[in-house]
Amino acid sequence: MAVATRREYLSEKVRSVPPSGIRRFFDIAATMRDVVTLGIGEPDFVTPPNILQAGIRSLQEGKTAYTSNSGLIELRELLVTQLRKLYNVEYDPDEILITVGVSEALQVAMIATIDPGDEVIIPEPCFVAYAPSVVFAGGTPVSVATHVENNFEVTAVEIEDAITAHTKGILIGYPNNPTGAVMSRERLTEIGKLAEGHDLLIYSDEIYDRLVYGVEHTCVASLPGLKQRTVLLGGFSKSYAMTGWRIGYAAAPAEILAAMRKVHQYAIMSAPTPAQWAAVEALANPESEKAVQMMRAEYDKRRRFIVDGFNRIGLACFEPRGAFYAFPSIKATGLSDTEFSERLIVEEKVAMVPGSAFGPSGSGYVRAAYAASMENIAEALRRVEHFIGKL
Repeated sequence: MAVATRREYLSEKVRSVPPSGIRRFFDIAATMRDVVTLGIGEPDFVTPPNILQAGIRSLQEGKTAYTSNSGLIELRELLVTQLRKLYNVEYDPDEILITVGVSEALQVAMIATIDPGDEVIIPEPCFVAYAPSVVFAGGTPVSVATHVENNFEVTAVEIEDAITAHTKGILIGYPNNPTGAVMSRERLTEIGKLAEGHDLLIYSDEIYDRLVYGVEHTCVASLPGLKQRTVLLGGFSKSYAMTGWRIGYAAAPAEILAAMRKVHQYAIMSAPTPAQWAAVEALANPESEKAVQMMRAEYDKRRRFIVDGFNRIGLACFEPRGAFYAFPSIKATGLSDTEFSERLIVEEKVAMVPGSAFGPSGSGYVRAAYAASMENIAEALRRVEHFIGKL
């Protein structure tokens, strides 16, 4: 009897996506002792006490059932108020969907709007999930490189050069992970006009919107004429130190939001109920805003300290104006960013992420998260300086 050839059980689109370039370095660090990690993009603060207590209280009061698919109306109404207050953009509660972090919001947005053959333009370096989210939805990501000479801001001209008859939208994330770049209102306005002219969607990941330093964050949906073609993605993980609560949101025009809700309904049902009540507290209690201001001020101190440190030891560092990442160049060492990161963690037990993990234009850089204590940052810089001295 002939033996049948074993079929391929995994989908081609999943096989085409490599594992996260960030995860590999976390896995190495997990096997070692005395590692100083500047690799993980997670606040080192504990969730503010009033938010913690709200989550606990929801459990004690038996609020453990599903919410509506869209999420608690109380939370959506508070988000409407916050977006109006911060950015003067008007949403209806039915135009907001509460999701399991921004990661789900991003994937749901892609599945709801992308057909096979559609292209999505993605400026990079960028968050590692952007291109895979397009691929998993059946689309084709089209990368556009950004450069330190332009402060890692993408320009309308660069995007226009990548537009084809198949382009469906533009996926941008500012303040940026990994560079810390913040887009100017002028450049965002130019990109908005380009999107209008070509009838494109804009997917705008603004998870770091509250973490900017000495500059203003511009909400894409607040720009004239852009709300009706923008899928705004936001959440609580970074600003409120709520990464493990897994709570995010999407805001979009009603027709697009309804399609996203349909995907969310079948895949998730509803975001975790206690996390939603904690998010209600985050927005409703002025004490939460005080905590955000405190954390942002501390990140700003760390930002200046780590940038000055990298420049002092000979790694030219772009000044980040948002998020909590520094993106120093390691080209002067003569090593590739992957070689630098691998040797650094093995020889000095410092974890950073190669810039190329965030796209080809990140080559020659490393990402260092300053969401770590001043003591850890200082020790990491000492070890990096020792490593460079050996080279």
